[in-house]
Amino acid sequence: MSTDSTPLPGFGPAGVEGAGTAGPAQPGPAVRTPHARSTTAYLRYAAGKLGGAAVSLFAVLVTSFFLFRLIPGDPVKQMTGGRQVTTEQIAAMRREFGLDLPLWQQFTQYCGNALTGDFGTSYQFRAPVIDKITEALPATLLLTGTAFVIYTVIGIWLGSRSAWRNGSFGDRFHTAFALTLYSVPSFWLGLLLIVTLSVGIGPVPGLFPTGGMESGDSSGFGYVLDVAHHLVLPVVTLVAVEYARTLLVMRSSLLDEMGGDYLTTARAKGLRDDQVRRRHAVPNAMLPTVTLLFVNLGNTVAGAILVETVFSWPGLGGLFYQALSVPDLPLVQALFFVFAAAVILMNTLADVLYPLFDPRVGR
Repeated sequence: MSTDSTPLPGFGPAGVEGAGTAGPAQPGPAVRTPHARSTTAYLRYAAGKLGGAAVSLFAVLVTSFFLFRLIPGDPVKQMTGGRQVTTEQIAAMRREFGLDLPLWQQFTQYCGNALTGDFGTSYQFRAPVIDKITEALPATLLLTGTAFVIYTVIGIWLGSRSAWRNGSFGDRFHTAFALTLYSVPSFWLGLLLIVTLSVGIGPVPGLFPTGGMESGDSSGFGYVLDVAHHLVLPVVTLVAVEYARTLLVMRSSLLDEMGGDYLTTARAKGLRDDQVRRRHAVPNAMLPTVTLLFVNLGNTVAGAILVETVFSWPGLGGLFYQALSVPDLPLVQALFFVFAAAVILMNTLADVLYPLFDPRVGR
């Protein structure tokens, strides 16, 4: 009785893999490592977020065109200021600004120009819209950026301390005070500060300017002090209204983390209570707060329309208010797009960076 001694492909006589003599082993399919799989999943996740942002930006572009055409009033008649003008002059102005074209043609021109960064010419300023936005942007970033840094630091610090001492007098006081300020309209708080600290009331003299960004009579370091003096009240108004949201989100996130087993383990290792809070609890509780910070960062470009208007601050918010009064359609449309785009891009950046803080996201 005979047996077949031909070895199986890829196996030797003893059945050991790789010991065969039937020729070189054929390469198998490439094996993807966990790192490669996670990188691919993250890239797919990021691409989805970027695609969603592109769709949102286009939707904002369409909305900005049609929304402000619902505002009552004729821009040409507003620009003439009630002066006596002939029908030919009005028709010439309409041709100059493209208002005589059909609506669909105006829309296609607007979208095509916006994609190249050309938002047209301002009706009231007779200057390129992008130039007016560029001029006003630094003032807005100075105001809202300063306020952003201050209310972020205050909100995170007070929020973490309130949650760590949940139920204490300090926790109840800070929470109630923050909710009260958060519910106050920013323009009303700004007017109240002007009355008490700018105009003066009773024996209290006026300590700060009523509005504007500078007095115009100083230079060098004196100019810096002058701008800082004008900056105090609008920054205080923004900080008083906005820090509460950061405080409440941080407090809620930290309360969710306080029952974690890892905090008990950290205490069992002999860490002091403050060390447990700073090294373990707060970093994990920061994840929801990071999203809020990016949203607030997007709002720094959008500015604060009511606050800038109340304090006559020469930023994008005040410019938007002036444009609405005409209505200056090219300027209003461009500012609306810039405001929305800043928030969308910051939200997208937060979504893209979030897996770096929490690896569970994007898998």
